[in-house]
Amino acid sequence: MSRAPITKVGSERLRAELDRLKSVERPRIIAAIAEARAHGDLKENAEYHAAREQQSFTEGRIAELEAALSTAEVIDVSRLSAGNKVVFGAIVELEEEDSGEAVTYQIVGDLEADIKQRLIAVSSPIARALIGKSAGDSFEFKAPNGVKRYEITGVRYQ
Repeated sequence: MSRAPITKVGSERLRAELDRLKSVERPRIIAAIAEARAHGDLKENAEYHAAREQQSFTEGRIAELEAALSTAEVIDVSRLSAGNKVVFGAIVELEEEDSGEAVTYQIVGDLEADIKQRLIAVSSPIARALIGKSAGDSFEFKAPNGVKRYEITGVRYQ
């Protein structure tokens, strides 16, 4: 079984979420269930059913994070010396050739990918197209809304 890569920062963020779920959310949900049970009849107790559903979701997320973190390979991006080549962990500055729109992404592991934070998964089509390229290179990839063409304007590492 291959180990999924994850950045050191991403690992720390997921461990913090796991710690919060275990130390804050789990006790809060247990207290909510106990309080709802005190209200009596559980068949028609909406608070009880909502708390149990939340408990199920939280326990599932805890199990998911524990499993993922136990098999992940943590990569310290600050120790990479790839120069201006795009590799895992790189922060890549791009400019779309058609519109001139500039965008910046960091290539991270699948576990920590979050497009809202401009963290793209190493397995995504754009990341696969970027890997191995250098600053100044142009590339294209097939996006859901058609083929996109970009130029790499910068590559850096944190």
